[in-house]
Amino acid sequence: MSGETDLARLLRSLHVDARPGEYVFACLPPGPAPAWLARAEATVREREGLSCVLPREDADAHALAYDFVATWLTITVHSALDAVGLTAAVSKALADRGIPCNVIAGFHHDHLLVAADRRADALDALAGLARASTG
Repeated sequence: MSGETDLARLLRSLHVDARPGEYVFACLPPGPAPAWLARAEATVREREGLSCVLPREDADAHALAYDFVATWLTITVHSALDAVGLTAAVSKALADRGIPCNVIAGFHHDHLLVAADRRADALDALAGLARASTG
């Protein structure tokens, strides 16, 4: 099932869901993955180790170091993996308000990890982007 590629349609239908809780990025050194890692929401293998995004309480329970505490927002429109401009438009809307954002692309949706203390501001910025695209 392919997703939408037309940027104007993507922006007009932009809707964002916010997951409950807080999420953090942690990095595990190279080596065998611990069993609890199965609870990670996302992982990326890098030269320096395994980066993982997991609920803050899981990171705390395993004494993992982290700096950035985030809210997880999901753009619910099904964008195609080869769609052009959605990430840039969303990033600009957040950057214009000084909101830090990290993006993870899934097969069906894009996911935004924004500073937890800016959750409401991020949701407002993205709602404004959608409103501006319908006029």
